[in-house]
Amino acid sequence: KSETPKQFLVIAGKPLLMHTIKKFHDFSPTIEILLVLPESHFGFWKSLCKKHGFNISHKLVKGGITRFGSVKNGLDEINEECIVAIHDGVRPLVSRSTIENTFALAEKKGNAIPVVGINESMRKVKHKKSAPVNREKYRIVQTPQCFHSKLIKEAYEQDFREEFTDDATVVESMGIKVRFTKGNSENIKVTRLVDLKIAEAFL
Repeated sequence: KSETPKQFLVIAGKPLLMHTIKKFHDFSPTIEILLVLPESHFGFWKSLCKKHGFNISHKLVKGGITRFGSVKNGLDEINEECIVAIHDGVRPLVSRSTIENTFALAEKKGNAIPVVGINESMRKVKHKKSAPVNREKYRIVQTPQCFHSKLIKEAYEQDFREEFTDDATVVESMGIKVRFTKGNSENIKVTRLVDLKIAEAFL
């Protein structure tokens, strides 16, 4: 319920989004970073960078109405063959090994997404009834999701469909097998107040 968008909330001394960007810069100082934001946030972000002395090189890209549109706008800025990592700005706890492993597998297989197992018991709810399910058959999907640029750009030429919940589902709809690599359990997507507290504790 913050008036400030969550990616700009200050934790451990600087906005959450800066922690996230730094993880990728620390992994590879030569990495090219495209930051997709609503155009109305550009000025505020630039003022935050000035205030916090944030000088990691990045290019601002205008976001779309949906996540799908925002990713497509980012991809349109890529004009060379490369490995593209698409990451949630509010996942500042991604580990170096998760980034490294995801890039490496995508280099070999064309795509890779980090996943982790589920520790809790699970139940499937349908028509006000529930039944237990085998948690070993399920995985929690994280980001960064990495793809060869040619593959992901082609995938995003499709029209948006409701089942496109992340980049992997967009690629999968073309009949491409999605490859898994090991994520890190603390790589949470900051969504609730408790997530913010957890991220601050780790950072």
